[in-house]
Amino acid sequence: MKNWILTNREKQVFDLLILNKSTTEIADALGISVKTVRNHVSNVMQKLGVKGRAQAIVELIRLNEIKL
Repeated sequence: MKNWILTNREKQVFDLLILNKSTTEIADALGISVKTVRNHVSNVMQKLGVKGRAQAIVELIRLNEIKL
């Protein structure tokens, strides 16, 4: 059982990451700053206990939080 919750915004960021969007493209698409995108990515990596975006994506797919 997971003890964390992926926010809607975090899910939106990772949905765009798996589409190979850059940090800047994600920021533009969501109307937020590049720093905010990076913060969302960092928060998710911390929640999952992983060290990179790729690891986070793999774990989120495994947990059925995002789909390819």
